[in-house]
Amino acid sequence: MRPLFDVQHAAISGSSTSNSDPTDRRINALVRHLVPSSSSAMADSLSASATSSVQSDSVFAHVVRAPEDPILGVTVAFNKDPSPNKLNLGVGAYRTEEGKPLVLNVVRKAEHQLVNDSSRVKEYLPIVGLAEFNKQSAKLIFGADSPAILENRVTTVQCLSGTGSLRVGGEFLARHYHERLIYIPLPTWGNHPKVFTLAGLSVKTYRYYDPSTRGLDFQGLLEDLGSAPSGAIVLLHACAHNPTGVDPTLEQWDQIRKLMRSKQLLPFFDSAYQGFASGSLDADAQPVRLFVADGGECFVAQSYAKNLGLYGERVGALSIVCKNADVASRVESQLKLVIRPMYSNPPIHGASIVATILKDRDLFNEWTIELKAMADRIISMRQQLFDALSARGTPGEWSHIIKQIGMFTFTGLNSEQVSFMTKEYHIFMTSDGRISMAGLSSRTVPHLADAIHAAVTRVV
Repeated sequence: MRPLFDVQHAAISGSSTSNSDPTDRRINALVRHLVPSSSSAMADSLSASATSSVQSDSVFAHVVRAPEDPILGVTVAFNKDPSPNKLNLGVGAYRTEEGKPLVLNVVRKAEHQLVNDSSRVKEYLPIVGLAEFNKQSAKLIFGADSPAILENRVTTVQCLSGTGSLRVGGEFLARHYHERLIYIPLPTWGNHPKVFTLAGLSVKTYRYYDPSTRGLDFQGLLEDLGSAPSGAIVLLHACAHNPTGVDPTLEQWDQIRKLMRSKQLLPFFDSAYQGFASGSLDADAQPVRLFVADGGECFVAQSYAKNLGLYGERVGALSIVCKNADVASRVESQLKLVIRPMYSNPPIHGASIVATILKDRDLFNEWTIELKAMADRIISMRQQLFDALSARGTPGEWSHIIKQIGMFTFTGLNSEQVSFMTKEYHIFMTSDGRISMAGLSSRTVPHLADAIHAAVTRVV
């Protein structure tokens, strides 16, 4: 049955033309029956004024058009550009040498197994998600022999990729942790401040990137965390820092750990690129494992978007390492109360793919080979871009391109230079000069190098 508002609107303003739907024709017939023909002019007047009123008096008339997301908006602009030479380096998604999205062979094999398993059903998962997925995710990030896992001090819940894992963790902290202040690196992924603010936390930044060296501002980082109030939460990128591609060394990570533990700062790792940065799952997990090995507590948000190419499946996990098994159990019970009114329980398909791969030795080994191939191709793109800029004699120092790691490079280009490259060369990226190395290919590197050379020589 149509809402009363719609019915009244149709009764007053609907026309009797033949292309009206059947409901409108019935209502218009009723109007003609109730309104005498001599009053047709009045009916027309009523119809026009009512239509105008309805259109102008929307309860949402005050809503202004929101700006495009600074990252996803790049793709919107890219799609509108008719140029055959356009290049999208904004989206954080892996592309093949041919510029196509990649579905890993191991993912197709896992899906084939799942589709042909007639015992599988589509029932709801528990609030915390797929048990095998949670178990395997914890082992992947902490290590199968992690004392925290063996002592049942870890609680892991399946969430909606990395973003959902961060949001659930943030809301849990806002409800149950004594300090609602979280420090995030400057710069960081654009969604971080929004996620944590809306979760109920107050956000501050700590120094991370040094534009003058295009590397880590390690001293600034230590100073800012050293002056943070005791107990504050600190967001840490586990590897392949987004957007800069700049990571601390293992020695620096250990200094960060010692400082944070001495100040009782709570680590919250965002692990979006495990295995995708160096090509080694274990190497990329080392910073997290350093913090877990000292027996302290920490949070870890995991995403399988990049390293398994499961972008649209939205597969992630939140793990909380606690002091003992009893605390971990109670923490999990409260996580359920965060998740239940948010999305009730997570989807089953993507998590089943991950669990199938992680628990099968052959599939897991095949994944590590494909994962390293993706990481190696990105490393190759870094080298090719550096070589192309060197060959052109492009002004500036560009070694940071090969020193940085992971999907993104912080080029050092300013917003005016970015705009110039978009207008003149149809190259799309975020205004801060971040480019996705995964969006490059051997064919497009020369085009990008030409654009960068022109930008730095023609735009100050």
